[in-house]
Amino acid sequence: MVLKPLSRAASQPALLSQLVRTVRQQQLFHPGHHILVAVSGGADSIALLSLLHHLADLWRLKLTVVHCNYGLRGAESDGDESFVSTFCLERHLPLVIHRPKLAKRRQNSSFQAAARKARYDFMRQLAHEVGADRIAVGHTANDQAETILMWMLRGAGLAGLAGMSYIREEKIIRPLLASSREEVLEYLKHEGLAHRLDSSNEKLLYHRNRIRRELLPVITQLAPAAVRVLQRQADLLREDEHYLKTVTTKLMRNLVSYSPEGVQRLNRQAVMELPVALQRRLVRAVLRTYEEEGNASTVRVVESVRLALLKGRSGAQLSLKQVLVSVDQGSVQFSPVTEMYQNEPGSKHKTSECLVLSVPSTVYWAGTNQLINVQHMTRHDAEQGGATLSAKRVLFDAERYSEPLQIRSWRAGDRFFPQGMKGKSKKLQDFFTDRKIAGHRRENIPLLVAPEGILWVVGMRQDERFLVSRNTTSCLAVAVSNRFSEKE
Repeated sequence: MVLKPLSRAASQPALLSQLVRTVRQQQLFHPGHHILVAVSGGADSIALLSLLHHLADLWRLKLTVVHCNYGLRGAESDGDESFVSTFCLERHLPLVIHRPKLAKRRQNSSFQAAARKARYDFMRQLAHEVGADRIAVGHTANDQAETILMWMLRGAGLAGLAGMSYIREEKIIRPLLASSREEVLEYLKHEGLAHRLDSSNEKLLYHRNRIRRELLPVITQLAPAAVRVLQRQADLLREDEHYLKTVTTKLMRNLVSYSPEGVQRLNRQAVMELPVALQRRLVRAVLRTYEEEGNASTVRVVESVRLALLKGRSGAQLSLKQVLVSVDQGSVQFSPVTEMYQNEPGSKHKTSECLVLSVPSTVYWAGTNQLINVQHMTRHDAEQGGATLSAKRVLFDAERYSEPLQIRSWRAGDRFFPQGMKGKSKKLQDFFTDRKIAGHRRENIPLLVAPEGILWVVGMRQDERFLVSRNTTSCLAVAVSNRFSEKE
């Protein structure tokens, strides 16, 4: 549909023209649409609602406002609700107030994530109930810049650096994403509109707040146009990400075979011939199909699977939270974890903790409050390093196992070849029984595991098959130490 130019007086606010331009360029909504508008009472959301209200008659828009009151800031939260209610009442806008009940979380970051999920879940449900075509949220170019910096500091790939999109899930739209917070505040001043201040935005315990209040101002001093530059970069990278996602989808269709049981196979040779960037994307896309909410796997997990695919010996296995990866000469098989146990009568699978290791690295094992460090070194360096071998520092012959390595808890059926037993294997359950380790403690004990088997029952016994010998030249050095408690 071709839209008529917006007929407004010459004094039309610049932010309104900018919003209309963004809506048209990104095809965010069309005349006659019903839009659900998320309004917290803050500057961005009040500006967004005011702008859409300006357009409502000309574009025949139907607006429904939604406000979420978590009650976390007591009277301040209730004041936000009252402010939004008055704002909507004065403009004869329908308002839905949602007061979600959230369980308290130990970490503020996880609580914030839960609140965000609850808010979006409710808005999707409400949009369906009232027949809304779009859900509008008030993210600005400053929010985009903060998001990009946050993902950059996490070591994100292209998808993270592409930031937030103008439209998500074909329904959630961000009409102010091309506008800066300064432009929003200027608009509110021009229109004589008040807004609420959220005291939680001042608390530096939230990662985003520290980026907003400490990091971004420093960057802006060095490059005054930093917000615009980051926003433009996100637009460019998003196009690249969209193209690569399309390529990956085609690769999924051409290179992945499926079975009704949820097992997927990848041809190893075909994957080896791909550029590394597409290898990673293909592996991540396959792993994503096993995640309940379709979340992407971490870089470390993706890389461990990719290396197993490229270098893993036939018969090697990599056990992840939701999927078992099995390597043979011609292919790599991905099987849902539950499938592993459906063939064993009477077995009950209990997901055990599992950390995939890159080398070198140090990981924390909560079960024993220990730090586990792994690194490669020559045998000469390992023996000349000054630190003696003990129950907390061991060496393995790096030629006798393949990667990726894992730290995980024990599982029913685990066996290994304990050092000193002259090549005889033993069930790990029997080993624990002999050591008089109570059943409830066994899952806390970490195991260092390669695709070929258990290398070390950490702090207790090595597997004889992987010990260093007089012919060993390359070693894996593993050291374990206690992490001090927070009180100490």
